Amino acid sequence: MNMWVFGYGSLIWKVDFPYEIKTAGYIKGYLRKFYQHSTDHRGTPENPGRVVTLIPDSEDSCVWGVAYKIPDKCVDQVIKHLNIREKGGYTCKKLTFFPLSGNSPFDILVYVGLEDNQNFAGAADDDSIALQIVNAVGPSGTNVDYLLNLAKSIREIVPMVDDEHLFSLEEKVLKLLQTQRKMK
Repeated sequence: MNMWVFGYGSLIWKVDFPYEIKTAGYIKGYLRKFYQHSTDHRGTPENPGRVVTLIPDSEDSCVWGVAYKIPDKCVDQVIKHLNIREKGGYTCKKLTFFPLSGNSPFDILVYVGLEDNQNFAGAADDDSIALQIVNAVGPSGTNVDYLLNLAKSIREIVPMVDDEHLFSLEEKVLKLLQTQRKMK
């Protein structure tokens, strides 16, 4: 069967399914953006958080993350689990993954929040997104933890990558938190 799943958000550091192999790499033609509302994990319907999705871009663009090879005997179980975990507006697509190791590219399943889903938040300036992230908490924890875990994980798996949107939001959120601490 040879099924692989791509993690580009919380699937990088919060892997709650069985896998045989884990490898860093990227997909082409997309950008990682905090354009998806989270009303079930990192926010609530009344106060949604912001999480990442993939936005189509030029073929030169790429999104770094982690590929997980799912054991053949666990494929159905993992798909069911991920369909529930990613139910907040994500659709499963097949894309091509390019391993950092230089091995041949291969097909991979990716969960993407498309623009027509009920939780697609769309573009906003980084200051507005940062403020939303600072103020959102959901059943899976704070939206700040999501952002900081993602930024830390990307730096660990591919230190040479500059994910401008992610790191700009991280910087703005940390400044907002510092300002809030000073005001207390």
